[in-house]
Amino acid sequence: MPEHIPFNWPHMTGKELYYIAEAHFNGKLAGDGPYTKRCHHRLEKLSGCLKALLTHSCTAALEMQALLLDIRPGDEVIMPSYTFVSTANAVVLRGGVPVFVDIREDTLNIDEGLIEDAVTPRTRAIAPVHYAGVGCEMDAIMEIAQRRGLKVVEDAAQGFMSTYKGRALGSIGHLGAYSFHETKNVISGEGGALLVNDPDLVQRAEIIREKGTDRSRFFRGEVDKYTWQEAGSSYLPGELIAAFLWAQLEEAGEITENRIARWRRYHEMLEPLEKEGLLRRPVIPAHCLHNAHMYYVLLAPDIDRQPVLDELKKQGIYAVFHYVPLHSAPAGRRYGRAHGAMSRTDNLSVRLIRLPLWHGLPRAAQERTVESLYTALHR
Repeated sequence: MPEHIPFNWPHMTGKELYYIAEAHFNGKLAGDGPYTKRCHHRLEKLSGCLKALLTHSCTAALEMQALLLDIRPGDEVIMPSYTFVSTANAVVLRGGVPVFVDIREDTLNIDEGLIEDAVTPRTRAIAPVHYAGVGCEMDAIMEIAQRRGLKVVEDAAQGFMSTYKGRALGSIGHLGAYSFHETKNVISGEGGALLVNDPDLVQRAEIIREKGTDRSRFFRGEVDKYTWQEAGSSYLPGELIAAFLWAQLEEAGEITENRIARWRRYHEMLEPLEKEGLLRRPVIPAHCLHNAHMYYVLLAPDIDRQPVLDELKKQGIYAVFHYVPLHSAPAGRRYGRAHGAMSRTDNLSVRLIRLPLWHGLPRAAQERTVESLYTALHR
């Protein structure tokens, strides 16, 4: 084992370079080639979504969501503050206003009980974020949206291969988004996907993704030429990215099982520290199947996180914190607003530590991580 234990180590199946070479040999390097189409079909089969479209990042998929909803200046989208900046940026780039609400104590997902009170006449959508690949309470969120005439756009960046009550994350709302960044479970270096579940949005999604043209329809022989139809951009990844991703999608089930085994090992080894009251382990609702995207702990409120991280780093263990809540960031205060108290977001975000977790992480590395954490907490 190396002296240091990295937080993340990208997994390779061994077929990536072969498929990339095949794409090169075929002379098809731009987007929407054979490998892209294979990936689309596999994502649709795995998720059950109506239409999957590869994008060059999850950020691009989130921006497409905002375009598809026709977010305009002053329109509001309700979301958690405890998320990556792309969730909010997609709205802000259209002139919209992110409205931040607090998170749940157990899953760190958006508190569905606070959403309805945040709805105003300017609200257009709800953007649940499935933190750590654990599903938000989608039944409640969809019910609110239906009753109030809102759209639901899932940020499932961390949620590929996770389910809520048997349904794939990203396939429940009107739109969904996946990430295949190298820090995720299934990767393409950079990359993402838009999932379209509303049949009324499928054709527009293709148009927006192709610079606002109906180029996809032209190549299918549905129109005799393609023209500029509406505002769009170039959201396609190149075929080499799709070839890499195809190698990963072929083994998505095995990759997920491998990570879950290591997640469970951490969960078992950390039980004594939870019983001592020094930390809290993740909570997974019974109706959610997660993908072991990350293993985090929440330190007891009276423990200062930074000395713990410093001690782990001295031992060569690269554990890390996570998001700085968006409502407290300069851009969050400038472009968005918090609805109500953000006490749980503020409290939990400063106590969270993510432990190293990746495909193939050796048992010895996990044992050393837990032993070092034990020592740091008992100091």
